[in-house]
Amino acid sequence: MTKLRVGLLFGGRSGEHEVSISSARAIANALSADQNTAKYEILPFYIQKDGRWLAGDTPQQVLKSGTPQQLPDSTLPSTHSESSVAKTQTLSPWQSPSQVAEVDVWFPILHGPNGEDGTIQGLLTLMQVPFVGSGVLGSAVGMDKIVMKTIFAQTGLPQVKYKALNRGQIWSNPCVFPKLCDEIEATLGYPCFVKPANLGSSVGIAKVRSRQELEAALDNAASYDRKIIVEAGVVARELECAVLGNDSPKASVLGEITYNAEFYDYETKYTEGKADLLIPAPVPEAVTRQIQEMALQAFAAVDAAGLARVDFFYVEATGEVFINEINTFPGFTATSMYPLLWAHSGVSFPELVDKLIQLALERHSVPTRE
Repeated sequence: MTKLRVGLLFGGRSGEHEVSISSARAIANALSADQNTAKYEILPFYIQKDGRWLAGDTPQQVLKSGTPQQLPDSTLPSTHSESSVAKTQTLSPWQSPSQVAEVDVWFPILHGPNGEDGTIQGLLTLMQVPFVGSGVLGSAVGMDKIVMKTIFAQTGLPQVKYKALNRGQIWSNPCVFPKLCDEIEATLGYPCFVKPANLGSSVGIAKVRSRQELEAALDNAASYDRKIIVEAGVVARELECAVLGNDSPKASVLGEITYNAEFYDYETKYTEGKADLLIPAPVPEAVTRQIQEMALQAFAAVDAAGLARVDFFYVEATGEVFINEINTFPGFTATSMYPLLWAHSGVSFPELVDKLIQLALERHSVPTRE
């Protein structure tokens, strides 16, 4: 049987570069598992933090070490032939290595801007090669929290109160900014959360309890993104549901995140022992069914495909459920919530990776009108 050549694309220019490497290592291991090794051949491609694509030895080294690598600009490109081992090839950021032409299906395990925001999905679409995950629209909507929440509202999915801002409002003259803070205090109150609209892994997010903290958090968030969102705080349990599929997706069991930090920040997410994942989440069956249904609604609303993790707030005191966000390419390490939810739903990590590739092939095979 001819093996499918899987282009494992990882790294990237976002602040989640290291997370991407960890996810790629886990996926590479899954593709090398017994049930997959006869079906797939891995072609790794590493995107440096400066945007340059690397093929050949360096991506293999990064996968092995788990450490980012930045090569000097003087690295000479090399040609690739079947009779020789591919050497590292690095080009300008807008160029791709020649090995790209050998890929049968892409697995773009890139998190954050320039990875899961529709940009790389647009490039892969132009390549006319199948790829895992949502297309341009689903990825872009899933990345922009303000657009995402607007669509959720149109769909009728309940959310906590929020206010959308832009950098111009925050970095405005001294007369405008205080009025903006007054409005946030009046409509949302404290505590509230300040977030860049287009970053993941809790980068740039702050929980604020005072005017001084609010002003500092808004200024910090504006340094990360042109668009900012402020959300009202709510005393709730944090539940997550994984979705798998294309036009007829399935929802997993629920998971719950517990931690001792102020909120589920970057350090808490990616430091072992900082947070506990409870799977399945100990909630009433009716709540489980409600959240699973809402997760599938959110998946369809943003036009997601392949995979997504949908996060919720469950206010136990009142029984209310609020949707928080959808992540169209969640963390994919061996200890990440998405694969763990499917493992508890009866789908092992290697099986999950295989299913995602098959879903990519299925979606690409559907004819479109010219």
